[in-house]
Amino acid sequence: MIDLIAIENHLPALQVVIPLLLAPFAILVSLPFLSWLVALFGSLFCLYSSVSLFFHVSEFGKINYFMGGWLPPYGIEYVIDDASSFMIVLISLMGVFATIFAYQSLKKEINKKSQSKVYGMWLLALGGLLGLVTTGDAFNLFVFLEISSLSSVTLVALGSKNDKRALTAAFNYLLIGAVGATFYVIGVGLLYSVTGTLNIADLTIKISELTGNNSVKAGISFIIIGLMVKAAIFPLHIWLPSAYTFAPSAVAVLLTATATKAALYVLARILFTLLFNADDFTVIILQWVLLPASIVAIFFGTIRAIFEKDIKKLLAFSSLSQIGYITIGLTLGTASGIMASFIHIANHSMMKAALFMGIGAISIQLNKSINVDDLKGLSKSMPVTSISLTVVILSLLGIPLTIGFISKVYLLKAVFSHGNWPILFIIVLTSFLALGYAWQMIENIWMKQPGDTTLTIKDDPKIYIPLVVLAVFNIIFGIYAYPIVNSAFNASAAIFWKAL
Repeated sequence: MIDLIAIENHLPALQVVIPLLLAPFAILVSLPFLSWLVALFGSLFCLYSSVSLFFHVSEFGKINYFMGGWLPPYGIEYVIDDASSFMIVLISLMGVFATIFAYQSLKKEINKKSQSKVYGMWLLALGGLLGLVTTGDAFNLFVFLEISSLSSVTLVALGSKNDKRALTAAFNYLLIGAVGATFYVIGVGLLYSVTGTLNIADLTIKISELTGNNSVKAGISFIIIGLMVKAAIFPLHIWLPSAYTFAPSAVAVLLTATATKAALYVLARILFTLLFNADDFTVIILQWVLLPASIVAIFFGTIRAIFEKDIKKLLAFSSLSQIGYITIGLTLGTASGIMASFIHIANHSMMKAALFMGIGAISIQLNKSINVDDLKGLSKSMPVTSISLTVVILSLLGIPLTIGFISKVYLLKAVFSHGNWPILFIIVLTSFLALGYAWQMIENIWMKQPGDTTLTIKDDPKIYIPLVVLAVFNIIFGIYAYPIVNSAFNASAAIFWKAL
């Protein structure tokens, strides 16, 4: 009989290992439906594991799991605390939604013989991202970065059935991602040469004893640059617009909801855990590197989105500006700023995943990449999709009673407490500028007469069900924000030791 207690004890490892083990099975299964079932089972197991770990950590505190029983710094450690448990629930939950959406959408966008490959890479990406946010080993983190990145590159490339530019987007993603990974591993090598350890907790202690060491500063700098590439932080974002635009719709949903969010989490963990004693160096990174990049990203992403006609690319540039909001919260260097960033990581994941689902549903119906004009009169032919999209667009703008409003309130509150008035003004100004691209979509959906192509399409329940659920989440957690806000508060306390 299966020992359920033993399984529960090993969930920190199993939530990473199971999707990685299921990946080759999904590829070897010849029937796409069976491959999808394997992927769905893997994502549901990850959700079960992450929720179980989340409640265990909430009740009993941090979990330190040692692979093979080898204690750190010699063995690989998995750390499940309030911050990492927050992230694994988010990643696995969005993985389930994306997998459900993928069943119908991939049938339209991927060759039948390639669909099993998609679900294999899908599970590799999911397992890699979960490992990325839970590992306590700096080199193991690099391994998971590569697993998630290489599988994501493959997923983007498989969109070449509809648009050959997906191959170019995948190549750019691979090339730029390889540069980021190289920077990261060089940084880890420098830190190892000085400290003789790869365990992040052990590194934290030893780095605190090496204040002012130039090798440590160089190593951290390389690591930060590498993670900025993975998180698509301006100006290292150039892989993101094409990857989101030309990837299959379900892949775009998965990437926007999980990949950059995991990298942002790791960046925050490095800044506020590994460098918690290096005050001067941390301030330099936050104020002279991350803050200017965040400000430019917000303006650049918003303005590019206003003048962009291709909807997927519009949403990609919108994501760039939203990443800027997340990193601005980090640059404050306060518990409230980090908490605001965690809130927006979760909320933006739900918002942007829903938007890509809605646009993907329309694109599948029209069998082409769509632009703003293709939304004309959509409310008459696809009312359910139109209502859901409108709710999420309003949420993205930060309208009250939506999760976007919660994100903006907590970010503005954190900036106000910090006393940084120029940043406060920038956030308010760019929020109004975002009306420029958001109103284009709403106006075309509800106020324009439908074109000839729009009249021929209709809602498909197999596609819009996950979209509707996420749209409802945008309202529920906008009215009752306690679960996300409380979890983000605990996560910020776990990651920012000075807040304790």
